[in-house]
Amino acid sequence: MVVHVALTGATGFLGLRLLRRLLATHRSVTVLVHAGSGDALRRITRYFELTGAPEAFTAPLADRLRVVETELERPRLGLPGRAFQELADGLDAIWHSAGSINLEGDLPELRRTNVEGTRHVLELAAAGRGRPLVHHVSTAFVAGGRREGVAYEDELDDAYGFENAYEHSKYEAEKLIHDWSREHARPVVVLRPSILVTDLPPHPELPPHPLQVVERIMRDARHTARAAGGPGAEGRPRVRLVGHRHGRLNLVQVEHAAEVMVRLAGRTPSGGVDTYHVVHDRDVPVPTVVTLLERLVPVSIELVAAEPDDPSALESLLDFYPGLTAYLAHRRRFDDTRVRTLLGPSAASDRVDLGYLCSGLAVGDPVPAGSSISPAVNSISKQQS
Repeated sequence: MVVHVALTGATGFLGLRLLRRLLATHRSVTVLVHAGSGDALRRITRYFELTGAPEAFTAPLADRLRVVETELERPRLGLPGRAFQELADGLDAIWHSAGSINLEGDLPELRRTNVEGTRHVLELAAAGRGRPLVHHVSTAFVAGGRREGVAYEDELDDAYGFENAYEHSKYEAEKLIHDWSREHARPVVVLRPSILVTDLPPHPELPPHPLQVVERIMRDARHTARAAGGPGAEGRPRVRLVGHRHGRLNLVQVEHAAEVMVRLAGRTPSGGVDTYHVVHDRDVPVPTVVTLLERLVPVSIELVAAEPDDPSALESLLDFYPGLTAYLAHRRRFDDTRVRTLLGPSAASDRVDLGYLCSGLAVGDPVPAGSSISPAVNSISKQQS
């Protein structure tokens, strides 16, 4: 039986890897892209070319991908009524991976994409005569400001507050999912990855590594502090950041996460909301993350128990970005018993260490435009009908 599937966010960091996996098991995929964002088909094809896909895979992409320009923030995805209904009626499954991960954004801004975008994807699912199954990509960080203990998959609680507006917006989107599922008596699969990383070097024609955002913020803050002058502005300034030397962060390979997500999607849903933590089975120690940041940006980081009473200009600038460095104090663990029970040993990830992270952030020189970064991290699976 041919299953008709749609994917939002197909040109994003995770979306491209999900598309790779979906094309291994589906003859065609409908990609819902942001209206006016450019040639999505060309960008998708270029990703596969750069990551070593054979021509036998890339050549027929124009026939296997149906590109529909949409506006997630608008009702009916910004489509005319008839086009919206035709799209809805032609789908058996919807993957919603589009969203904003802007750690600098405020809540109203992030709600427009992460909450209202989810609302309108659910509107599409509700309108379809085939009652398409929704797969919603959330984040393990809906656990919010809870820094210790265990975060379980069935937990969805705002009692601990949130480290930043991004976490808050993703929490609200999940609440919306639960309300919709109850109202329509429809199943939804919620997939909660942790911080997604890769060892594929940055390339100007590919979506940026999520940790490049952190690097840019720290570089901009350091540049501004140097321009302002003052003690410690030159050389390799000391930065005191609140953190715990026994802290840990969960970082998972994006390619592995996409594989696990698509495999989980093959399970028969329970009828309600099935939530899965797509996380690494081993956390990365905070000292490793600190070493990575020091290699990315010429600063010397000192972990402290509380914010200093006499912050430097650089420390004050970094404090403007809520949640940027708060994760250095995290010691919690994400429970993934459900995933490991369903998938067994194959749910385990390869090691994420300092070398892996440095490769994915090109500590050294990034790959120049026009260059290939093949071979692919994962080979293209044989197409199945």
